Amino acid sequence: MIIAVDGTAASGKGTLAKRLAGHFNLAHLDTGALYRGVALRLLRCSEDADISPDLAASEARLLTLDDLNDPDLRLENTSAMASKVASIPAVRQALLTYQQDFAKHPPDDKDGSILDGRDIGTVILPDADIKFFCDADIEIRADRRYQELISRGESAKYADIRAGLAARDDRDKSRPIAPLKPAIDAIMINTGHMSIDQMVKQAITYIV
Repeated sequence: MIIAVDGTAASGKGTLAKRLAGHFNLAHLDTGALYRGVALRLLRCSEDADISPDLAASEARLLTLDDLNDPDLRLENTSAMASKVASIPAVRQALLTYQQDFAKHPPDDKDGSILDGRDIGTVILPDADIKFFCDADIEIRADRRYQELISRGESAKYADIRAGLAARDDRDKSRPIAPLKPAIDAIMINTGHMSIDQMVKQAITYIV
C-alpha cells in the first residue's frame, strides 16, 4: 500500500502521516525533511539569500541520513530556505528518484509506505493507492506553529509566523515546477477544528 499526504505548512500532514504509518505498519518519509536538509547544508555554506541553483543541486546530491536527523531542520530560517530550495528544478530532480525508490521499496519489511509533502500525489506518486490533502485556515496554522516553537523554548512572534506562512504558501502555490495543489483524486481533510485523534480516525475510514 502506498499513501500520499500533501498539504500546507503546519496543517498537520506530518502528524497524520506518522500516525497512519504506525497504524498500518508503513514506512514513513517526511519529504519536507529532504528539502530542509538541503536548505540547512546551504545555510551552513552561506547566509546569502540568492542561492546558486547549481550549488543547491550539488548539495541535494550530497544529502545523507545524518542531515535528515539534524535538530536544526526545524528552525524557522531552515524552513524558509527550504521553500526557496524546493522551487529549484534541479533540486527537485535530484530528490525525485530517492522518494520514488523509498515508496516502491519500503525499508524494514514494512507493509507499504506513506510519504508526506507538497507534491506527492501530483508529481512524486501520482499512482498512489490513497491521496490526502490537509489544510486549515492560516490563523489556525500560525497559532499551531507559534505554540510549537514556544513549547520548545524558542522565542516567537505570532505576527511574524503568520507572515512567514503566508509567504511560504504563496511560494509553494505559485512556483512553476510542482506547485502545491490537491491531486484531482485527493481526499480533502480540513484539520482546522479537529483533534489529532479525530483527524486520524477520519483518514482511516477512507483506507479500510
